[in-house]
Amino acid sequence: MTKAEQNYDFQKIVAVTGVLLFVIKLAAWSITHSVAILTDALESIVNVTSAFIGLYSLAISAKPKDSHHPYGHGKVEFISAAIEGTLIAGAGLLIIYEAIKNLFGTPEPIGQLDYGILLITVTAVINYFVGAIAVKKGRQNNSLALVASGKHLQSDTYSTIGIILGLMLLFFTRLVWLDSVVALLFALLIVFTGYKIIRDSLKGIMDEADEELLKKMVDLLEAHRPPEWIDLHNMRIIKYGSTLHLDCHLTVPWYLNVHEVHREIDKLSRLVSEYFGETIELSVHTDGCLDLLCEICQKEDCAVRKTECRRRVELTVENVSNNYKYNTSLTSKK
Repeated sequence: MTKAEQNYDFQKIVAVTGVLLFVIKLAAWSITHSVAILTDALESIVNVTSAFIGLYSLAISAKPKDSHHPYGHGKVEFISAAIEGTLIAGAGLLIIYEAIKNLFGTPEPIGQLDYGILLITVTAVINYFVGAIAVKKGRQNNSLALVASGKHLQSDTYSTIGIILGLMLLFFTRLVWLDSVVALLFALLIVFTGYKIIRDSLKGIMDEADEELLKKMVDLLEAHRPPEWIDLHNMRIIKYGSTLHLDCHLTVPWYLNVHEVHREIDKLSRLVSEYFGETIELSVHTDGCLDLLCEICQKEDCAVRKTECRRRVELTVENVSNNYKYNTSLTSKK
């Protein structure tokens, strides 16, 4: 089973969970008439809608490449996450409206809070575990849609916990206005969560550089770098759903033949695939070294060396990301 298929199967669990929890929260609201619980139920409507949008996007993302989509269909996950983030933020704004209206209007009489608290506590526990697993699996499989779904469930959990605490305070004090205040506070948290998901999805749509991922890649290459890899530069990583596309230029000794150069590329491919999974595609351009790179070259058995090696230049995000053919700036520093 591919990672895309794993993501799709788990998103089914997220969707079914969303429907179940929505029904439970509606039951809790019907017996309490609490606006705070109503806000939780309203967010669950978004949970259900978002879960099925995520399910659809992962089904599209799992499709193989074709002549019209040579890079696959993974970009749809970013669109799905953007829609989900918008729905979350919209639900938060609706909750704010309802809370303010209830706070300054005539509040609804509160019903059986004890049973309501028990029911939404159950939903919080289920949400937390399903959301945590979704985020973990989504990060392992590079699925923004699954991570967004998991974060949504987790944000729902945190807001539900706050609502539970507020309802317990309301239960003991009987201060009805606390119901609206609790709903208002956690609506702001929901809006912020929606904003963050939208921001992450736009980063993916615009192919914004993922500094954290790039640093992990550079650290891996530096730790396992053979002497034949004199320099790496012009490195770029683009996400397409669960697939990573890595482009880079690799400088090797100029006298290597085609087969020897290909072996170095195979080393790079195996190393990256071992640590980042099989769903990664590499495009490696090779450059032959020049005499000016001898002073940073670590290859000891070089018969054509012009100058001795004076120092070792570590690979960093800065020098690996630069767009140059030969790293002359590295040799200019003493």
